[in-house]
Amino acid sequence: MEIIKIKSLYPNAIPGIFEVLEVELNKEDWTDENKMMFIAQCAHESGYFRRLTENLNYSLEALIKVFPKYFKFGFRDPYEYKYKPEKIANVVYANRMGNGDEKSGDGWKYKGRGLIQLTGKFNYTKCLKDLGRTEPEYLETVEGAVRSAIWFWKTNFLNKEDNMTTITKRINGGTNGLQDRLNQFNRIKTFVQNT
Repeated sequence: MEIIKIKSLYPNAIPGIFEVLEVELNKEDWTDENKMMFIAQCAHESGYFRRLTENLNYSLEALIKVFPKYFKFGFRDPYEYKYKPEKIANVVYANRMGNGDEKSGDGWKYKGRGLIQLTGKFNYTKCLKDLGRTEPEYLETVEGAVRSAIWFWKTNFLNKEDNMTTITKRINGGTNGLQDRLNQFNRIKTFVQNT
């Protein structure tokens, strides 16, 4: 499968991302179907390959809708957090995934980065060590974004999985965005079969 050709489906992709995907995915012995699932999941997580860091710039309404546990039922005034990405990250990622409390700043430091939006100090520490790196910002580079996504995929045995719902649950803990992920997969698969 020529991954570079899929680039035409994402004309606004970050420059160089598909060239790195072509090189890195060709090192893997996954099935073509699994590689298409990987690309579809990455497409969804990265805003169709247009961003490599998590967008945490939420309005008041979005905060309450997306994070009700913290801003509707969590005894916090959402007005103090709207459009303040660093503050939001430090609340929603506090005391989770190896992060410290809200004051530690770990939520912001270890926010979602890369094509799969790797999140949390625990994941970052393992991933960066395995990739021979130390700086979290590496995941914001084209190479780091691709390599960290592949690392996550293999570490979570998604390269052995053939069900998009199961893969989605392992990536984001639920089925958030499942329909778009399926749409991306079907779009990619149809394109590959017809080229």
